[in-house]
Amino acid sequence: MATDDKYIPALWFDWLTPLYDPLLRWGMREETFKRDLIQQAHLQPGHRVLDLGCGTATLTILIKQTHPDAEVIGLDGDPKVLEIGRAKAAKAGVTITLDHGMAFQLPYPDNSFDRVLSSLVLHHLTSENKQRALQQVHRVLRPGGELIVVDFGPPHSAYARLLSPLARRLEQAADNVNGLLPKMMRRAGFEQIEEPTHYTTLFGDLSLVRARKRD
Repeated sequence: MATDDKYIPALWFDWLTPLYDPLLRWGMREETFKRDLIQQAHLQPGHRVLDLGCGTATLTILIKQTHPDAEVIGLDGDPKVLEIGRAKAAKAGVTITLDHGMAFQLPYPDNSFDRVLSSLVLHHLTSENKQRALQQVHRVLRPGGELIVVDFGPPHSAYARLLSPLARRLEQAADNVNGLLPKMMRRAGFEQIEEPTHYTTLFGDLSLVRARKRD
């Protein structure tokens, strides 16, 4: 079956990439949700962690700073943002690995990560590629490993409900806004799926979703 594997840059156009970090910082409550994302992962020394769709590596670097004994790897499909990420990591003085690759074609062996974290990535993918990506994440997680995601979700506030018709048209966000991510995770083999918290932002509500691979 043919699939739409075209890569979409973080802000749709390459020339907007320099605006990515400021937009997340000021419009999307980035520091709050990324620190929550790490806290919800319950990382332990020696854990191997994948930041899926790492962008400019803000989360990847923060994971390593918060848990220096973890092995932290970021993966993204955009070589330009990876170069920005490598420069940021060097400036921060942290040792992380940043790989080029697609979420739905992970270049890692089975059972190779304890945790996969992802922020604002899945809404970039078509429904089919979301499902492929979740299946790939399930494959590379070790038994008992967990996936923790922050992305657009169902509206929880009046403001988000007002924005939801627009949010559904944002790239491939309709699945997210319609609340389908937990169902897609379950279809990929995950269990114990929960949404511990959500966030109202300038562009709509985000959901934090956690899912576990069976031991």
